[in-house]
Amino acid sequence: MLITTSRKPSQRTRTFSRSLDRVFNSKYINRGKMSIRDVLIKSSTMGFNKTAVISEMKGNPSRIDIYSHDGDPILSLDITVSISSSRGRIKKDKLHLGWEIEELGKDLKKKIISLLEIPEKKKLSKGLGREEIDDIDSRSNLLLIKKGEKGSKAAVEFYDGEGQKTGPRIFIHNCRI
Repeated sequence: MLITTSRKPSQRTRTFSRSLDRVFNSKYINRGKMSIRDVLIKSSTMGFNKTAVISEMKGNPSRIDIYSHDGDPILSLDITVSISSSRGRIKKDKLHLGWEIEELGKDLKKKIISLLEIPEKKKLSKGLGREEIDDIDSRSNLLLIKKGEKGSKAAVEFYDGEGQKTGPRIFIHNCRI
C-alpha cells in the first residue's frame, strides 16, 4: 500500500504517516503538488494496488481514506492519534491481526484483513475445557484492534517483536465502507 498525505501536511501528520510506513508493508511518499489522480498513477507504477491518503484537521491527522488502484474509495476512517516514540521494530512480514471487539462486525474485520494483507492471529485450545488461549508469542508483531477509549469506537495498537507497545495508537471514531 502506498501512504501519502493531503497537501501541505503538518509535521505531526508527516510523522504519523512515516510511523505507519514503519509498521505496515507499505511505502510513504511526499505528495507535494500531486493530484489524487497523479498519486494513484504513481501508486500503480510502484506496484501497489491500494493507496492510503491521510487528511488532517487543525494540524492533526483526522482521517484515513483508502482507495483502490482505479480510484474507488474502499474505506474511510475518522481518527485521532497518539504518536509515541517508536522503541521497537515490527517485522512487517510477520505482522498479524488481533481482534478483541465484535461490535464493529465481521465485515469490517474481513475488509481490514484483505486491505492490509495480514493474517489473523490464531488461537490455540487448551486442556479438556477447550478454552481458547493466545499462542506463545501472543503480542509479538501484532496489530491489535480493541475497544476504544474516550468516545472512540475502537483503538488500534501495535506491538513489536518483543511484545512491547510501539508506533502510533489510532483511535477510530467512525468508519465508512
